[in-house]
Amino acid sequence: MHHSKRITLLAAVTAATALTVPSLSAHAAGTDPWVRAWGENAQGQLGNGSVLAQQTPAAVTGITRDDVRELSGGGGGAAAAANPFAVALLKDGTVKSWGANTTGQLGNGTTTAQSFPATVAGLSGVSEVSAGLNHALAVKGGRVLAWGSNASKQLGTGQDTTNPYRTPISVQSLDQVKDVGAGCDFSVALRQDGTVWTWGKGDNGRLGTGNNTTRETPQKVPELVDVESVAVGCDHVLALTADGTVKAWGKGAEGQLGNDATADSNKPVDVAYLDAVARIFATSASGFAVLDDGSLTGWGKNTDRQLGDGTNANRTTPVVLDTLRGVQSIAGGADFTVAALDDGSVIGWGANAAAQLGDGSTTGTTGTSTVTALPPGSGITHVATTVTGKSAFAY
Repeated sequence: MHHSKRITLLAAVTAATALTVPSLSAHAAGTDPWVRAWGENAQGQLGNGSVLAQQTPAAVTGITRDDVRELSGGGGGAAAAANPFAVALLKDGTVKSWGANTTGQLGNGTTTAQSFPATVAGLSGVSEVSAGLNHALAVKGGRVLAWGSNASKQLGTGQDTTNPYRTPISVQSLDQVKDVGAGCDFSVALRQDGTVWTWGKGDNGRLGTGNNTTRETPQKVPELVDVESVAVGCDHVLALTADGTVKAWGKGAEGQLGNDATADSNKPVDVAYLDAVARIFATSASGFAVLDDGSLTGWGKNTDRQLGDGTNANRTTPVVLDTLRGVQSIAGGADFTVAALDDGSVIGWGANAAAQLGDGSTTGTTGTSTVTALPPGSGITHVATTVTGKSAFAY
């Protein structure tokens, strides 16, 4: 994570032009300062003031890349009930949100959708954020705050209610938290001591606690220690340990646990044939790992070629993706994947019927081909997508 002062002057000078730079072709010069978004936009989840779909990356209103510490997309696809939205953590510790808001997931006290970013009132000093299917999490001073749907107790309040919360509320009892991940109706927290805690919906074993019980307060994942990072999909979790191995738990039907099986697991299992792992990423129902040598492996759901291995077969163990090098960040929805590369470009592969690859077409990829959404030199270092939807972000 980067900790630099907000470039408030740049924000002020360029805010007035936010709406005059609607899109940037893959062949344009990469000097544009804005966070970019593309794909489905029926609920305003692209944050550009409209509800029109975008086939190429469009500017998110009033947010520059230099201002953003972390951006997380939530919700799903085109249906109104899918609740697509996004939250952005700025480097000054405040949070902005936009998109669908049926369950109060924008945290602004209402259930009204908004198509442009607005600050979540009362939130400051935040260090991490994560958007789930219909709720959001934030870390402040080592404590976790949550808002949105609580239908599966995913807000972890310990209160006997499934009512949504339209403003942030404290998750019970956890402290010294360094990162959080919100999935489909459940939540994950990584503490400074390397332990992982989960709460919310227990189906498919996604809490990793040895059973499928839904929990309304955080529980420690047993016998899991020395975890350095976590990555949360829709209903599976990946954890990278200090010795470079990867553990997984939750739903396994599409091979997303990477353990040469398609069964769910309610406790952590080893992702097979992986060592010397540098970074992990979870998409909706797949997993990716960047190895110490810079190579990339992927596993899990692949029916729309979202692994990029040249096939459309689900992979139950990691496969080396030889054509994909220099990956800095990966994200993906239900049927596509996007990546930020070390040359500043953004590429994508998989399905593209909703223009979710951002290349100006609605044609999906074949074989190991990729398409370019943003050119080298664009300044992009991170990507995000809605959890199970067809909207993407680059910053």
